[in-house]
Amino acid sequence: MNPDASTIAAGAPIEVDLSPVAEGQDIKVFWRGKPIYISHRTKKQIDEARAVNVASLPDPQSDEARVKSGHDQWLVVIGICTHLGCIPIAHEGNYDGFFCPCHGSQYDSSGRIRQGPAPANLPVPPYTFVSDTKIQIG
Repeated sequence: MNPDASTIAAGAPIEVDLSPVAEGQDIKVFWRGKPIYISHRTKKQIDEARAVNVASLPDPQSDEARVKSGHDQWLVVIGICTHLGCIPIAHEGNYDGFFCPCHGSQYDSSGRIRQGPAPANLPVPPYTFVSDTKIQIG
């Protein structure tokens, strides 16, 4: 009794099992036809993201505001560059986050824009943890 492909494409929630995702690894899933990056961040990535002066960011937002409390190691973002809609590459660029090779936008490990023409952070889709190892997006 799973929803058909047209229902999923229209925005039905999806569940993602996080248990096979190793620390430091990213996976990409699709929801509503959009790529969703799910990053299992290392302590180093989290510490670096939280050490940034939020006021210095083009689109100020704290790392804590971009993750779910108690699940700080998991970052879930829509993988579409906020400049012109290209798909950035994970674990690239100067900030161990995301790099959009089309025009040079660079995002940190929290998905926040740090350099380049993109005007905003990578968006965080609506998601919840249904267990410690599973999320529901949508």
